[in-house]
Amino acid sequence: MGPKPSPYITREGYERFARELDHLWNVERPKVVQGVADAAAEGDRSENAEYIYGKKKLREIDRRVQFLTKRLDELKRVEPEDRKAGETKIFFGAWVRTEDEDGEERIWRIVGPDEHDMHPLYVSMDSPIGKTLLGKKLDDEVTIRRPKGDLEVTIVEVSYRRFDDVPEAEPVTTRGAVAKLMERALGRDSGEDPGDDADDESGGERDDETDGDETGEAADDDGDDDRDDEEQ
Repeated sequence: MGPKPSPYITREGYERFARELDHLWNVERPKVVQGVADAAAEGDRSENAEYIYGKKKLREIDRRVQFLTKRLDELKRVEPEDRKAGETKIFFGAWVRTEDEDGEERIWRIVGPDEHDMHPLYVSMDSPIGKTLLGKKLDDEVTIRRPKGDLEVTIVEVSYRRFDDVPEAEPVTTRGAVAKLMERALGRDSGEDPGDDADDESGGERDDETDGDETGEAADDDGDDDRDDEEQ
């Protein structure tokens, strides 16, 4: 198992996880449990496709609930938008515009490893790009190491508000997340770690432990959405 992903997350990312957990526990799980019970009442379970598939879906939901409950307890919310206007150093949550020697611009936002799929321009703070940009400031020249070759860029703009020329991304819905979860139910190996997918999304391994300099502010550790192990 690789290094543990950083625990920082934006408010939007935290709320997405909390909504998914609530939906799985209060909507999807009761529905699947009822479906399994109905299928079991039909007779021979060994050849009952609805029963077998329902049990697989239930196991997948329980894995995800367990992962989300644990991860939400670990996560520390950060509010980048509260940073003072004019900040030019790159901390967690910053939007960064860079320019290479050919004048080509690239834009990224540094976010947590659990949420970089929420926008095409988001990159994890644990990724090579994220780790390179964190701590740099306006006008710095940086080298981003990439498998296809190093990229030399200059930081030309830093903001803790979305740039005007960057469109909002389509929201990642709870329904979409659940549908994706159900697609994996049939092929999931029962021996896999429930947190595999989130770890894969980190976008790169951490070199060392994260410290407060990367977020630049105190994080809000909130466990209101936790579920006790007994409840699972």
